[in-house]
Amino acid sequence: MASAPRGHREGPFRPQPSPSLPLPSRPRSPSVGLSSISVSSRSVDRGQPTALAARLARGVQRSFLERRPTGGDGSRSSVRARAVPAPLAGSRPSPGLVAGRRVLRCPLPARDGAPRGGRRRATLWPRGPSPPGSARSRGARALPRKRGEMLCARRLGGLRAGLRVRRVSTGWSPVGAAFTVQPQGRRLDWFGERGGLFGVPELSAPEGFRVAQEKALRKTEQLVQRVCATPPGPQTVLIFDELSDSLCRVADLADFVKIAHPEAAFREAAEEACRSIGTMVEKLNTNVELYQSLQRLLADKKLVDSLDPETRRVAELFMFDFEISGIHLDREKRKRAVDLNVKILDLSSAFLMGTHLPNTIEKRLLPEGIRHHFELAGDHAVVDSLRAEAPDDLVREAAYKIFLYPNAGQLKRLEELLSSRDLLAKLVGYPTYSHRALQGTIAQSPETVMEFLEKLSDKLSERTMKDFEMIRGVKMKLNPQNSELMPWDPPYYSGLIRAERFNIEPGLYCPFFSLGACMEGLSLLFNRLLGVSLYGEQPVKGEVWSEDVRKLAVVHESEGLLGYIYCDFFQRADKPHQDCHFTIRGGRLKEDGDYQLPVVVLMLNLPHSSRNLPTLLTPGMMENLFHEMGHAMHSMLGRTRYQHVTGTRCPTDFAEVPSILMEYFANDYRVVHQFARHYQTGQSLPRNMVSRLCESKKVCAAADMQLQVFYAALDQIYHGKHPLRSSTTDILRDTQERFYGLPYVPNTAWQLRFSHLVGYGAKYYSYLMSRAVASMVWRECFRQDPFNRAAGERYRREMLAHGGGREPMLMVQGMLQKRPSIDDFVNTLVSDLDLDFETFLMDST
Repeated sequence: MASAPRGHREGPFRPQPSPSLPLPSRPRSPSVGLSSISVSSRSVDRGQPTALAARLARGVQRSFLERRPTGGDGSRSSVRARAVPAPLAGSRPSPGLVAGRRVLRCPLPARDGAPRGGRRRATLWPRGPSPPGSARSRGARALPRKRGEMLCARRLGGLRAGLRVRRVSTGWSPVGAAFTVQPQGRRLDWFGERGGLFGVPELSAPEGFRVAQEKALRKTEQLVQRVCATPPGPQTVLIFDELSDSLCRVADLADFVKIAHPEAAFREAAEEACRSIGTMVEKLNTNVELYQSLQRLLADKKLVDSLDPETRRVAELFMFDFEISGIHLDREKRKRAVDLNVKILDLSSAFLMGTHLPNTIEKRLLPEGIRHHFELAGDHAVVDSLRAEAPDDLVREAAYKIFLYPNAGQLKRLEELLSSRDLLAKLVGYPTYSHRALQGTIAQSPETVMEFLEKLSDKLSERTMKDFEMIRGVKMKLNPQNSELMPWDPPYYSGLIRAERFNIEPGLYCPFFSLGACMEGLSLLFNRLLGVSLYGEQPVKGEVWSEDVRKLAVVHESEGLLGYIYCDFFQRADKPHQDCHFTIRGGRLKEDGDYQLPVVVLMLNLPHSSRNLPTLLTPGMMENLFHEMGHAMHSMLGRTRYQHVTGTRCPTDFAEVPSILMEYFANDYRVVHQFARHYQTGQSLPRNMVSRLCESKKVCAAADMQLQVFYAALDQIYHGKHPLRSSTTDILRDTQERFYGLPYVPNTAWQLRFSHLVGYGAKYYSYLMSRAVASMVWRECFRQDPFNRAAGERYRREMLAHGGGREPMLMVQGMLQKRPSIDDFVNTLVSDLDLDFETFLMDST
């Protein structure tokens, strides 16, 4: 599969790059000298060699392995997503695609967001992105932005009046059963007419993508003629949104299919559809007549004042997206902007691919005792991650120094990417790329972001030093000959401390978290908070891309069917290894008064059930499930008039709020108690086990958060004033010393593995700010009673319903009944780190 089509670039009809870029099968690359790499000397229990300086004197190669996810960093984290994340992935996003986990935003009219996929997430860390190659990313998820109004008649007024309540289907079954019973029915369905993917009739075969794209392109041409001939008014915005929707419905679906479908023919057909739609997108983004039709509306103050707030905001968002692509410039500058957009796309794809490529080294240069920890390929050892969880200090050190060894080509790509982004931002009227990327977000400006990061760093400083001293003390006990704390140490030793202090072996928890029980728990929570239930629905033949995919109907107690969630939860060959949310179809109010139901996909990588054993989740998997379902419910309940601002199509620093808020529910015993039962005995998960698990997450959490501050600050500096004051590696070293505290390791270049720089450029801070907002919402509205229906309805009314159709800070202010300050965000994040000794002692008795 090729990289993202060139049509995926800036503009109001911009499709987003694929959440995951597959890597080609492995060719040989020229060697890179490693004469400067060394591993510190010390004795090891096994008596293996203690110095690698001479052994690593030569021979690291870049090598392509099998396809790897583009947004994740292998950590748990966004994305996110991650992501994350990818970062969009504590691993919600971890630097890579959302951490981890990832929420993908609409390929057409989304303007910021990540990942994430998903965010990209990724989703990815304390709950933010993790370093590439670390052990806790989720994949990034790329998120979009939008807004809307709810379908409830007593709240919606005019919008509700034109909508029809969806009837309840008799084919729905309890959600738990859908994930407990094997899908035998589809296996036996040898006969009968084959439907199309996601119920799209044309997509019953790969050739249907051509039919779907040609239909979308014909409709697009008709709508362009119509909008250019329509007098300026509200109808202009409606036609723009319909135009965007006609392209999104093919591009979004194709973007997902080209990375997730198990059949090569479908993937290739989807790739071609993306390319074709991308060509049309490029034409629209440079169509001056189309741009002027919107300009005439916004230039008429009387007309603008007559628009309802949502319509006005959507019109302004379309105009913003047009102008950041340079369409308002003269012919010469507009051509320059187009060229820069194409260059940025190509550099982004190449850089993203490079973040995941392993390094290889002649295996004889590694101590014999640690070679078996790495994949061996002939005379070489392949180092494809940081091995952050390896118990052997020498393994982690070797992996860190080899995997992060600088690559000249990747370094040049990063420098050109940052420079090109800066040139484009200045060309369209912004002082820096960060100023351009942050318009319309909660933070609004890079100055606000840096104030947030600096204040948070100051507040964390003392706690971080205590965490480092605790980790150093454990390392000294286990390895007294070399007790200096290095960047490759905290993930392993902090995990060791958590496990030993709180006895949180995942195997003790898994029997209580069967997938079916967790899904029933989510349905129960949504029902009590929002009047929403999840039901399994049998897909027709050909509707899903794998027999393991489950289809869920999201049903409101009075409004009926709200939309569909396709759950692609289980591991399979060649499936991207990240937790993601994908928008397949956005919700919108159609001209006939009906509502276009949203359709999304949630992608996880869970183990399959067996004859005697259901799918059992670790606590981390359970939390990731809740996180991703937060994104899905945002998509389901964002009942906006326009698909351009539906659900997760909102600024990145707001898009992660609903998903992170779900993590607080996943860690509350009152919620967990409702569904966590031993799959064999039916015994409830003991309360003290939940308390231990929650408190364990606060161990070394200040150091984890400090690491995320460092990543976010580095991202801001890279996208700040240009030319940069020094090389990206020198900036990395200085920023690490200022914002983290552990020493920079010479001849390493972590920034070349920071894949979130692609999807989350200038917005990596979003995970921290979203966590602060989510924490404040939890404290103010749900901590006293996580099933408070009044608070749940307010949450839907003030936050979820609007998607990206309102300013994000206005939504936060409406929910909290106050406008939070930077100090409020910082204090909330820091207070989350406090151990709840009273609860812990009470639960332990």
